[in-house]
Amino acid sequence: MQGRLLVLSGPGGVGKSTIVNELKKYPEFFFSVSATTRAPRNGEIDGEAYHFVSESEFERMIKDGEFLEWANFAGHKYGTPTTPVEVALSSGKHVLLEIEIEGARQIRSARPEALLIFLKPPSFEELEERIRGRRTDSEERIQARLELAREEMAAASEFDHVVVNHRVEEVVAALVSLATRQA
Repeated sequence: MQGRLLVLSGPGGVGKSTIVNELKKYPEFFFSVSATTRAPRNGEIDGEAYHFVSESEFERMIKDGEFLEWANFAGHKYGTPTTPVEVALSSGKHVLLEIEIEGARQIRSARPEALLIFLKPPSFEELEERIRGRRTDSEERIQARLELAREEMAAASEFDHVVVNHRVEEVVAALVSLATRQA
C-alpha cells in the first residue's frame, strides 16, 4: 500500500514543531530531514535536525533535481530531498513535511495528490502571545514575525484542510485521520 504525502504549514509560532514531535510516536509516519545551507545551531546534529550542506552543494542538488521542493528563507536555503520521501511512501509510510508556505505551493505543483494542511492558531492574539512568550526575539523581530504571520494566514485558503491548534492532541488526531482515510 502506498503511503500518503502530507504537508503541514502555518505561521511561525503556531505549534508545527510540537505537533510533529507528537506524531513521531506513530510508526506509520516518516519525517523527512531537510537540507539547509545555514550553520548548525548549538546541539543540532547533521542528519538529524538537518543535512547541513554548503551553498555550492545545495546548488548542485537543485541542478540535479534532488529536491521535492526548496526555498530561500531568512537568508538561507532549505530543501526536501526527494529520494527518502519516495522510499518511505512506496514502503507504505505516510510522509509529513513541515514546510513553509512557498514550499507547500511547490509541492502542490509537483505532487497534486499531496494533502496540504494549514495549521491555524485559535486567534491572532494567541499567536502573538506564543511568539512573545518565547522571550527570544527583540520587539523589532517580533513585529516582523507578526507581519509575516499575517501574510501566511492569508494563504490558508490555498490548502486542502485548515486545522485550528486549540489542543495538540486534537490536531494530532486530525492529522492521523486525514492520513489514514481513503482518498
